[in-house]
Amino acid sequence: MSNAISIFSFPTRIVFGGGALGELSTELARLGMKRPLLVTDGGVVQSGLAERVIAASDPLRLAVFDGVSPNPTEANVLAGLDVYRHEKCDGIVSLGGGSPLDAGKAIRLVATHPLPLEPYDDQLNGGDRIGSNLPSMVGIATTAGTGSEVGRSAVIILKSTDRKTVIFSPHLIPSVAIADPELTLGLPPHLTAGTGFDALTHNVEAYLAKGYHPMCDSIALGGTRLAAQNLVHAVRKGRDIQARSNMMMASIMGAVAFQKGLGAVHSLAHPLSSVAGLHHGTTNGILLPHVLEFNRVTSEDRLRDLALAMGLDVAGALTADAASAAIEEVRRLLREIGIPEGLSALGITREMIPALSRKAMEDACHQLNPRPCTESDMVMLYEQAL
Repeated sequence: MSNAISIFSFPTRIVFGGGALGELSTELARLGMKRPLLVTDGGVVQSGLAERVIAASDPLRLAVFDGVSPNPTEANVLAGLDVYRHEKCDGIVSLGGGSPLDAGKAIRLVATHPLPLEPYDDQLNGGDRIGSNLPSMVGIATTAGTGSEVGRSAVIILKSTDRKTVIFSPHLIPSVAIADPELTLGLPPHLTAGTGFDALTHNVEAYLAKGYHPMCDSIALGGTRLAAQNLVHAVRKGRDIQARSNMMMASIMGAVAFQKGLGAVHSLAHPLSSVAGLHHGTTNGILLPHVLEFNRVTSEDRLRDLALAMGLDVAGALTADAASAAIEEVRRLLREIGIPEGLSALGITREMIPALSRKAMEDACHQLNPRPCTESDMVMLYEQAL
């Protein structure tokens, strides 16, 4: 530990458990909302979950914006803002996976902040420009992946850079998270797998990230344990409420933990979404074992901790062997839940790697990776992951 001062904060209000959606009207009244905007996407509307939220909001009448893309864009945010203003809304209810949740945060930001989104980029210290004068927001997750319902960041593709841009501020944390695992029971296996690996990756990368934050470290190990023990069961037995509950908590824990930081997996994965339109959690899963191998030289002790958290019998093993066991367990989980072994199965070609690698270096997440990354390292990792 260095002598530097660290600032810790865990302020999120979370209503957790099966049936928690029934508390929505109470929470809206507590926040004083009169005309909330429901921010969601077409898939959530088609699933019937949006109707359940509208019913749970009674007696309030929600305006609806369902135009969020799978990887949210600046255009989505501005379109949502138009609806927010036209309907004279006074708060946000975001419903869905990470995309509607992130879009909802960005809409509430531009509702009261006059600048375009680019100056709020975390790489430009944009959080310093974000004040507390944001409309209230309720985050309701329908996946167990990003944990954005409790997080302080929004990831939006900006028009000016065509890059996934992190906007980060404690003021962006939703006023309350409704975490109801019953809303994830209908999630199909392939999305359960991809979002679940997003949750696992958040916990693993947060634990390995540089910096001093023992509170986040402990939460990350606990989240890793829950994800490793429940992910396969949640994929195969999707109606199991206990597995779904544990995965939702692992997702929440990962999002809380990664305020410490993430790593190279996310810098590599972000361009795969913004450039190639791939699912973020699925690409995280494909990339994770390769980045863990890359990080071995700096992180074997921590990889051993992760092996223990995943329930592996490595208590008496050499540190190097325990680290190998952790990486192999990640590979096993990927096979068990059917995530492709390589990016080529998703359409990524060798010719795309130079442009992807440049984008990966522009992404700030790798700056907290335990092993420093160069552009040639990014090229190598993409090539290994093909």
